[in-house]
Amino acid sequence: MRPRTRKHRRRERTEVSCCIKYLMFAFNVVFWLFGGSMLAIGLWAWAEKDTLANFSKLTNIALDPALVFIVIGLTMFVIGFAGCVGSLRENTCLLLFFMITLSIIFVLELLLGILGFVYKDWVRDQIEGQVKNMIVNYRDDADLQNLVDWVQQDWLGCCGVHRYKDWESNIYFNCTSPGVEACGVPFSCCKHTDEVMVNRHCGYDMMKLSHDYDRNIQIYTTGCIPAGEKWLESNLIPVAGVAVGVALLQILGICFAQNLRSDIQAQRAKWNY
Repeated sequence: MRPRTRKHRRRERTEVSCCIKYLMFAFNVVFWLFGGSMLAIGLWAWAEKDTLANFSKLTNIALDPALVFIVIGLTMFVIGFAGCVGSLRENTCLLLFFMITLSIIFVLELLLGILGFVYKDWVRDQIEGQVKNMIVNYRDDADLQNLVDWVQQDWLGCCGVHRYKDWESNIYFNCTSPGVEACGVPFSCCKHTDEVMVNRHCGYDMMKLSHDYDRNIQIYTTGCIPAGEKWLESNLIPVAGVAVGVALLQILGICFAQNLRSDIQAQRAKWNY
C-alpha cells in the first residue's frame, strides 16, 4: 500500500471549527424561522385586509402594524438565510453579506439609542404624535385598532395620549358625533372587573359631566404617554437587560461569521498550497 502524500495528509486536517460552524447554523435556523413567521403573519394580515390586491388601501404606512411585521420579518428572514446557508455550505460570500448586514443594523441601533438619549424630548414628541394619529385613525384599520386596544387594556392600563379626553379627536367618539359612541371611549379604556357578563358598552358617555362621579371607577383616566413612562421607569433593568442581550447576540454573530470566514479562507489556501 502506498503511503499517503503530504498533500492528502494536509487536506485531512481542517482549519474550520465545527463548533463555530454548527453553532452559527443552529442560531441562524432559529433566526430564519422566526423571521419567516413574522413575515407570514404580516402577509396574512395584509391578505385579510385585501391590501395585497389593492395597495391603495395602505393609506398611512407609519400606522400599519402588518407592514412593520413584513419589513422586520423579511429582514430577519434574509439575514438568517444568508447566515444559515453560508455557515453550512462554507460560503464566504454569504457569510460576508451576513456580517456586513448585521454590522450595519448594529451600528444603526447604536446610533438610534444615542440620538434617542440625547434628543429624548424630540423622541417623546414623535411618539406622542404617532399615538395621536393612532387615535384619529382608530376605526380605519383593524390591526391598528387591535394594537391600540392591547396597549390600553392589556399592557399599560391607560386611555388616550395624556388623558381619556384625547379620544374626542376621533370622529366616532367626538361629542358632536351623531353615533352611539359619541362622547365615549373605546371598550379597551374600561377597567377589568370580576363580573361574569362583560359590559362592552362601559365606555359610552364617559366624557360627559354626568359620569364625573364614577369615571375613575369605570375607566382608566391616565394617558398612555405618562403610563408608558411610568412602566419604563419601573422596568428599566429588564429593558436594559434585553437591549444588552440583543446587542451581545449581534456582536457574537458578527465575530463568529468573521472567524468562520477566516477559517474557510485559511483552509482553501492550505488546499491550494
